[in-house]
Amino acid sequence: MSPFTGSARTTEEWRHLRLTRDGGVATVTLARPEKLNALTFGAYADLRDLIAELARDGSVRALVLGGEGRGFCSGGDVDEIIGATLGMDTGQLLDFNRMTGQVVRALRECPFPVIAAVHGVAAGAGAVLALAADFRVADPSARFAFLFTKVGLSGGDMGAAYLLPRVIGLGHATRLLMLGEPVRAPEAERIGLISALVEEGRADGEAAALARRLADGPALAHAQTKALLTAELDMPLAAAIEMDAATQALLMNSADYAEFHAAFSEKRPPKWQGR
Repeated sequence: MSPFTGSARTTEEWRHLRLTRDGGVATVTLARPEKLNALTFGAYADLRDLIAELARDGSVRALVLGGEGRGFCSGGDVDEIIGATLGMDTGQLLDFNRMTGQVVRALRECPFPVIAAVHGVAAGAGAVLALAADFRVADPSARFAFLFTKVGLSGGDMGAAYLLPRVIGLGHATRLLMLGEPVRAPEAERIGLISALVEEGRADGEAAALARRLADGPALAHAQTKALLTAELDMPLAAAIEMDAATQALLMNSADYAEFHAAFSEKRPPKWQGR
């Protein structure tokens, strides 16, 4: 995502979610607890636009995505989205589905690590949002369900058929996307869907601690690592090795690389600048 901005000002208030900042860590909270944080058209659009703004901002070094109340996110709102889509024509439906996919692309392409803090339900689009994060920190109450076939749609929604096999393998992904059955935290950890399983009620706190660790680290190195992980998913080995070489050559000219050597020589911790 380009850091260059046009004339539009930074959005100060978001209607469909809550944003807080703390020294390089941004926390985005889905805040419809009475509906288990079910997503609306506006919530999707706010997520798409907010992540793009944070990517251009330059001060964000890690993002935590969480949900208020009893769960992470129950997916698209049945009345406000599924009911509404029944009255849309093909062009409108294509626009909507492209928008939901743009949220996933934004999460994957933003230049900072994203940590999903998952407790309770992460279903449908909520499961895909967690999947699109770089880390998923969950407590024992977490359960993931890719419910799209349960409502008569393809399990490959919002990039799920692309991302999920790459995270947990084709066999497990086929089962989860085809059957739409819930996967509880212990199994999710076993098959690799969860990055870290933490104590009950500790998902938000542990996700925040991980975000702080990442934000205090070499941000440019993290950004390039994330970019390579995404870009090289479909590359042949020779092309991936060439991209790695070009990236390392660029980073060897960075201030952080020189700072590591100075810190090592002076026997002190590095003071990372992210450039």
